[in-house]
Amino acid sequence: MKKLNAFLFALLLTIGALAGCGSNADQSNAEETKKTETAQQAEAKFPVTIKDGTGQEVTIESKPEKIVSLIPSNTEIAYGLGLDEQIVGVSEFDNFPEEVAEKEKIGGMEFNLEKIISLKPDLVLAHASSAHSSEAGLQQLKDTGITVLVVNDATTFDEVYESISMIGTASGQKEKADVMIADMKKKIEEIKTKAQEIKEEDRKSVFVEVSPAPEVYAAGKNTFIDEMLQIINAENTVTEEGWPKLDSEAIIKRNPEVIITTHGYYTPEPVKNVTSREGWDKITAVKENRVVDVHSDKVTRTGPRLTEGVEELAKAVYPDVFK
Repeated sequence: MKKLNAFLFALLLTIGALAGCGSNADQSNAEETKKTETAQQAEAKFPVTIKDGTGQEVTIESKPEKIVSLIPSNTEIAYGLGLDEQIVGVSEFDNFPEEVAEKEKIGGMEFNLEKIISLKPDLVLAHASSAHSSEAGLQQLKDTGITVLVVNDATTFDEVYESISMIGTASGQKEKADVMIADMKKKIEEIKTKAQEIKEEDRKSVFVEVSPAPEVYAAGKNTFIDEMLQIINAENTVTEEGWPKLDSEAIIKRNPEVIITTHGYYTPEPVKNVTSREGWDKITAVKENRVVDVHSDKVTRTGPRLTEGVEELAKAVYPDVFK
């Protein structure tokens, strides 16, 4: 009887193990099937036709396997969409994420046509800000059979969302692009809500300097930085459009309560650069030690890190509110 019981017990263990193996095999097969279906669904989205940043319709026949990016903002968006393996070439100005240092460089303001062609990309992500000056080069790429998508030159957050959606659609990552956009919008709304706590009498006047003396350029109306200041409930002391050049007297007269600089990545001691200027000791921001340098790329590069830029700007202007 004892031998029989032992035999039955061993038999049950064997059956259980076999069942487990069968279950694992089924699960593995199911996962492989799901991966195949996902890949097929991605491929099914192609060909796609997109109106690019120049208003031209661009048709992408199949999901790109090799992508070259001509500008850092495009690269950051592409990496954010998980396209790091597809990216085979970037510009010399690309510095984020760190992995871009390992990618082939295709030039700076003027791209290396031969280098790009040698990388055999399926898709080149160009940019409307330089499309006109590089029109001949982009046409040569098209003539070799490479698809070129000119991403729009975004000047607002809504236009950045368009850039992300465009790159997501072109690369077969539309769903990830939608998630990225939703996350950015959520973060901006959180900052806006927090900024509403600031009373009108506590609202700060801000001067944002993008280039140091002797030629001081500032962020004016209808710029990203101006929109960021609106988001954090601050007043921009620069009422001119775009990026005006201002003299010291004009800035002293405006007497900002906070001065933000964005040129610390190439200006030694950017805060001291401001506070040591003749006559600037009369400005409230200087008297109250409210001169702060922020990360330039985060407040000027039209990619997913812009939300980090808004937060950094908010902490610089309202440190007590945005701790």
